[in-house]
Amino acid sequence: MYVVLADPSAFSPAYDHELAAALGRAGVDVELVTSRFRFGDAPVPSGYRRSEPFYPLSSRLFRRSRLRLPLKVVEHLPGTAALLRRRPDLLHLQWLAAPELDRFLLRPRTPAVFTAHDLLPRRTAGKRALWQRLLARFDRVVVHSERGRQTLAELGVDARVIPHPVFPSEPERTDDGRTLLAIGIIRPYKGLGDAIAAMKKIDGAHLLVAGDPLEPVDRYRAEAGDRAEWRLGYLPQPELERALGDATVALFPYRPELDQSGALLQALGAGVPAVAYDVGGIAEPIERFGAGRVVPPGDVEALTAAARELLDDPGALEAARAGARRARDTLTWDAAAAAHLDLYRELT
Repeated sequence: MYVVLADPSAFSPAYDHELAAALGRAGVDVELVTSRFRFGDAPVPSGYRRSEPFYPLSSRLFRRSRLRLPLKVVEHLPGTAALLRRRPDLLHLQWLAAPELDRFLLRPRTPAVFTAHDLLPRRTAGKRALWQRLLARFDRVVVHSERGRQTLAELGVDARVIPHPVFPSEPERTDDGRTLLAIGIIRPYKGLGDAIAAMKKIDGAHLLVAGDPLEPVDRYRAEAGDRAEWRLGYLPQPELERALGDATVALFPYRPELDQSGALLQALGAGVPAVAYDVGGIAEPIERFGAGRVVPPGDVEALTAAARELLDDPGALEAARAGARRARDTLTWDAAAAAHLDLYRELT
């Protein structure tokens, strides 16, 4: 079976790589069609091949500058044409990079699957008719959680749940037992202010912030004072693992904007327990495996109490760490590849 995985903007290179490699191990001929990753080296293909027809200029000239967007729009047409010229047995699109354009351009001529990582991406979430029209063009839609399935059902989309695997790692355990972690790209919906507020209410706790800021962080620095350490920028894998090794508990005080969090799956994959707001599908792996605590959205007092419990109670912390390890052992990429293959075979 020849499968094209497509991530035009290289939004999730680690996810793309792991899924493509696992499908390759299962005997699938996989091509990953994407663009140059703008923030570092993309993973080296293993058991699959990668081509980069999308955004050849804008992905090289710009990082996060808004100046790249007009050029990206112009480049989207030839990139999409190159994608649709391929004749795989199945096309599996990971992201719609330009949904307003894809409404006109993207008409798959082979069986097609779409993974709704963000359900309805924040920039176009209010355009429900647009997303109903686009999602109807796919033979199957994949989500990462039962809550995600329910959300898309409200749009009339019958989605298939395939849990997001963890990103397994074995960092050297260097935490001091009092380090809270906020990891991943810093955006307003990530709730960094709530993480800082919770940290300040816990005696002896401090916060490690590790990620690339997409919003100004000066006010966060002022709020946290000398109780936070900042490792800013796009972290290569060794630095990511160092941060995970330094962490006792990871915090995910997100607002509702996504189905699942890759940063959460990085933490669980490193054996780091999580405390999270119950938004999207984030609660599901934490509760399923007992890998931390889930609290009501926006409840800083509950976030604080849950984090304090894990930091202050060695038994509770070790139980949550064991839960994270169970998640790592169960939510594997090979299991996800097998579930995807079952879905692909329904269409080919």
